[in-house]
Amino acid sequence: MPFNFCRFFLLVVFLLFTVTAFAQGFQVSGTVRSAADNEALIGATVSVPQLRIGTTTDANGFYSLNLPSGTYELQTTYIGFLPITQTITVTTSGQTINISLQATENRLQEVVVEGNSLQQKLTDNRMSVEQLSTVEAKLLPALFGEVDLIKTLQLKPGVQSGGEGSSGLYVRGGGPDQNLVLLDDAVIYNPSHLFGFFSVFNPDAVRNVELYKGGFPAQFGGRLSSVLDVRMSEGNNEKLRTSGGIGLISSRLSLDGPIVKDKLTFLVSGRRTYVDTFTRIINKLNEDTKDYNPIPDYYFYDFNARLNYKPTPRDEITVSGYFGRDFFTFDDDADFSFAFNWGNTMGVINWRHNYNTRLFSNTSASVTGYQYNILNQIDVFSFNLRSDVKDINLKTDYVWALDDKHTIKFGAQATNHSFTVGRLNFESDDARQNFSSGNTYKASEFGAYLSDDFTINPLLSFNYGLRVSGFNSQGKTYFALEPRAAARYNLSDKTTIKASYASMMQYIHLLANSGASLPTDIWFPSTPRVKPQRSQQVAAGISHLFGNGKYLVTNETYYKWMHRQIDFRDGANLFVNDSLENEFLFGKGESYGNEIYFEKIKGRTTGWFGYTLSWTYRQFDEINDGKRFPTRYDRRHDLSLVVLHKLSKRLNLTGAFVYGTGNAFSLPVARFAFQDVEGEEPTYVPIYEDRNSFRLDASHRLDLGVVWKLKPKRGEADLTFNAYNAYNRRNPYFVYFEQLKDEEENQTIGFRAKQVSLFPVIPSVTYNFRF
Repeated sequence: MPFNFCRFFLLVVFLLFTVTAFAQGFQVSGTVRSAADNEALIGATVSVPQLRIGTTTDANGFYSLNLPSGTYELQTTYIGFLPITQTITVTTSGQTINISLQATENRLQEVVVEGNSLQQKLTDNRMSVEQLSTVEAKLLPALFGEVDLIKTLQLKPGVQSGGEGSSGLYVRGGGPDQNLVLLDDAVIYNPSHLFGFFSVFNPDAVRNVELYKGGFPAQFGGRLSSVLDVRMSEGNNEKLRTSGGIGLISSRLSLDGPIVKDKLTFLVSGRRTYVDTFTRIINKLNEDTKDYNPIPDYYFYDFNARLNYKPTPRDEITVSGYFGRDFFTFDDDADFSFAFNWGNTMGVINWRHNYNTRLFSNTSASVTGYQYNILNQIDVFSFNLRSDVKDINLKTDYVWALDDKHTIKFGAQATNHSFTVGRLNFESDDARQNFSSGNTYKASEFGAYLSDDFTINPLLSFNYGLRVSGFNSQGKTYFALEPRAAARYNLSDKTTIKASYASMMQYIHLLANSGASLPTDIWFPSTPRVKPQRSQQVAAGISHLFGNGKYLVTNETYYKWMHRQIDFRDGANLFVNDSLENEFLFGKGESYGNEIYFEKIKGRTTGWFGYTLSWTYRQFDEINDGKRFPTRYDRRHDLSLVVLHKLSKRLNLTGAFVYGTGNAFSLPVARFAFQDVEGEEPTYVPIYEDRNSFRLDASHRLDLGVVWKLKPKRGEADLTFNAYNAYNRRNPYFVYFEQLKDEEENQTIGFRAKQVSLFPVIPSVTYNFRF
């Protein structure tokens, strides 16, 4: 069956080539790059205003236009760079025009965008997409001064955090496992450090970030709710460059530059926390103190590397790698020691080839993995619990600029999965006691797609496509059709309406027994009993540009159906369980809402305002008497306000205010006492009503920052001062119950709910440098 499908796919591609072999038009193509370091600029707009024809650059900075013969003004714009207009004469096909853009004079102003950049957002065929630059993220206040790209995305409408300080993403009602996270086209399974408080993405190593919340292009598949596409920097092609920062809990250092001018560039970037250095000193000073409890050791590090090689003008080969680990250890010299480590490994090689000015391809091979290990030593007994997932992936994508009306995209990918689920080893020092359990699963996944960007006229355009996906595990094969469609209509040169539909399949699942995303969560494949998840999402929106191009306001409404959602039986055991499938329950879900987004990115004061009104529910026959209930991440109101103000050439003020309805959770409404031994304290069994029928208090927080640009003798430097949670709001993290006792009678007289909060006001300072 897979063989027949492959033949069918190749036949479709062949017919497309045959039918359109005589397409007319003169092709103009090239790349858009930064003049300072020759890095490709993703999402730059290249247009011919007099023909009302335009396009945006892809992940490699490449663009292609089909123009009639004549002389035109070619206009190029990009966020943080000076726009340029140049006169071109089109007489033959196959013209190559490479474009270099100059950055604005002051780096701190790179988030300021000319009005025509908002015009680009207005006329972009895509909808429900958020773009982010690392410069923008570095300006905003951050917890402990640690710049975090994912937390910056949480300030956009439709994107929620998993809790106070968490870097988890909950997009339009989806769970943390329903996000496809890509780093240079390779999957990252756990994008978090520090138990979810920081992401794995070092901002010094990242070039561009795009988050798709809906209207998914056909080339993406495998998750239900979002696609986070992260691209690493290529490396400076002009000169050797060093950058980094020294912060409150970590430091980072990056080095990039040319190895062979215009041929080979490199980038290496590393980051490490050093809280463990201080805790070890404290433990050493107190090792002779009676009843002293040692402080556990914790640190994380990550390392990014990339090589860019251009053997010919038509070819580019890149090699990217990531390695990151978290370590948590506790060692009691007497009888107990505990060690916990987890992390991601990724390597990918990509070959980009331009066949001509109309057709180019990207082909990649990647290896990626995530694992965690828990090591315990209690007296003479040792325990080792681990889980991991490993992928080998092959992928190829083609873009064919057919003419000025059609851009065809097609491709295929295949992935070999290997899952180790809850592998436990237990043994004694004398080897008399020995026990092991756990399962290993093998699976294969494939996908193929075909799509068309069809511009009917300057007012109306469509994107439509089909993705075919499949999954095989334990002798069971699943197939699915995933249609995609989107449309844009310009009511005027200032107002645009958009609509989209996307069907998505998800064949692997994250098993978690808490509302937070933890390192010990387990990835599990679809099997004959565990069917794949499916979602369908429709969205519609309107955008309006006003104030002479200074302001853009967008309103989007969406509705998403989710099928075969997974939950667990009450008291389910996710560890040391060789029959995990018996713990699963299957149901359905829905999420709907409205997102309002206002943006100003021109002038001394810039920023954005986002507000989301949403509902998210799940329904299972075996849970809550079959009645639907709100999920933990159902958040009725979610608001964010971000302001960046340029006080002077050297001083920027930043602020971010967030407000969110409290998370839904379950609380006991009563308890009954159970006593099986006379004279002993009874056991109090909680009684619950509807699931998640209570809510924590609303969370709100104000973060403030000051960026002061220094004047070093060489290069650039700044000091960033942050105040996280500036007015010291004690936001709820979770609630537990304290047992109240009558001291005289030594009897329980009641229970009292108590709230736990994590972060008070936290000041920080970070020194950033670049030379």
